[in-house]
Amino acid sequence: MEKNYKKEGKYSYYEAGEGTPIVILHGLMGGLSNFDAVASHFSEKGYKIVIPDLPIYTQNILKTNVKSFAKYVKDFITFKGFDRVILLGNSLGGHIALYHTKMYPEKVAGLVITGSSGLYESAMGDSYPKRGDYEYIKKKAEDVFYDPAIATPELIDEVYATVNDRIKLIKTLTIAKSAIRHNMAKDLPKMHVRTCIIWGKNDKVTPPDVAEEFNKLLPNSTLYWIDKCGHAAMMEHPEEFNRLLEEWLTKSNL
Repeated sequence: MEKNYKKEGKYSYYEAGEGTPIVILHGLMGGLSNFDAVASHFSEKGYKIVIPDLPIYTQNILKTNVKSFAKYVKDFITFKGFDRVILLGNSLGGHIALYHTKMYPEKVAGLVITGSSGLYESAMGDSYPKRGDYEYIKKKAEDVFYDPAIATPELIDEVYATVNDRIKLIKTLTIAKSAIRHNMAKDLPKMHVRTCIIWGKNDKVTPPDVAEEFNKLLPNSTLYWIDKCGHAAMMEHPEEFNRLLEEWLTKSNL
């Protein structure tokens, strides 16, 4: 991914391919590399894949909330000169994508959410206050996936470092509270953008009934399931994720 990584002004982002822009939003503990398979597949299929680094741990604490991140995404889309984009978000990134779509519907041609927060937040709120306990963090990281082996030692070390960094921990908890405050249940029925929901059947962080609720509340949505899959479908079953997304994009003429 390094060779396609750019820094311009206040933005750092990955970019590859040419065509309709798909802007991908990572989650709270998620890096850009979580979307390697999506980026390499769709950048060859007539899409421009753009993954901005969200300023989750670098924004002023007063701007560490879902609404401010949604505005950051809008400013980034304007900065890039895109008219309308397809937004794809995982976990907190899905929530930011949903909130951005609520605020700036004219900017969004299509929306893709996977393991998204926005309706069910207890998973974020209770997960991170325990600092220092490596085994606890390891278990939490493994719980994100159906196959715990996907939580590599590097990934666990990264999460451990984040929760043991005082500033990052405070910001993580601030975001968790903001996610609860920005519950989308009342907004979703008014959001008519075409939406693709791809969900792991074994997601422990945002359980399957959350996906069903999203599908029920969003008027123009299609729900796809992936078996033996946890909270990060694009990492755990990249080929199936890409196949379903491509099927939906084709069906939606996007």
